[in-house]
Amino acid sequence: MKIAIAGGTGFVGKALVKELLKNNHDVVILTRKLINHDRNERIQYVQWLSENSQPSEHLQGTEIFINLAGESINSGRWTTVRKNKILNSRLEAVQNLLTIMTKLKSKPKALINASAIGIYGTSEERTFTEEDRGDSIDFLSDTVKQWENEAGKATEFGIRTVFCRFGIILDKNQGALPKVAFPYKTFIGGNIGHGRQWMSWIHIEDVVKGITFVIDHAEIEGPVNFTSPHPVSMQAFGQILAMVLHRPHWLPVPGLILRLFLGEMSTLVLEGQKAVPKKLLETGYQFKYPDLNEALKNIFPKN
Repeated sequence: MKIAIAGGTGFVGKALVKELLKNNHDVVILTRKLINHDRNERIQYVQWLSENSQPSEHLQGTEIFINLAGESINSGRWTTVRKNKILNSRLEAVQNLLTIMTKLKSKPKALINASAIGIYGTSEERTFTEEDRGDSIDFLSDTVKQWENEAGKATEFGIRTVFCRFGIILDKNQGALPKVAFPYKTFIGGNIGHGRQWMSWIHIEDVVKGITFVIDHAEIEGPVNFTSPHPVSMQAFGQILAMVLHRPHWLPVPGLILRLFLGEMSTLVLEGQKAVPKKLLETGYQFKYPDLNEALKNIFPKN
């Protein structure tokens, strides 16, 4: 089928495009800069979010829209300007996709929109499923709530809408894992903060296979937690990572230091939530890497 991806050149997008091509789908990548350096005839690049672009002309017949677009939340201190970019980039992308959909002769079967478990707020005691709304009002939860509310407008057109609430995505070269692993590789790894905060993680392969599972299962709609069935504490994560890398787990990083350096952004590592993928499990998805030890061994096979 024909699948359009906004954010197809990003971290998750690149891995997803490979998986979709492997499954014989035709992929249209929506991009701000018009490029066409890929020789694969099943990939088309279409310019959008620019004054003169007319993406809807190239998107007739698209059956699935996937939105992964948005300013990174971990590429800089959360100043007021950065916060506005993080929120507005997400809302702008969704709004433009909705506009495109109104111009299509036939509406797509589904909009699969990126989201985050940050919507639940933080807790050391609670376990969150898709049935929980979350009651913490902080920057991340408020951003995700607005993001999902905007994407949810697709249901007004009769379009199945899915919110992929991602946990911490594990990959060797991108995302949070390389930053967390670096101190261990230099023999100075240890607890981040008190270590009791939950880390709800997922292997990048389960992210892309989970998205294709959602595409193929029309009964899935609304929020879907993209996390392993077995979240761990930050302390346990560090200990398992140290064991896989054959490095010590001994030198803690005090939360106060991180707050001084990172400001509000420190909540990404100092606070967390225990989220489980109830909906994926109930609909029959089989995780390739449900266990953290096996996931990290796959990512770091030579250590």
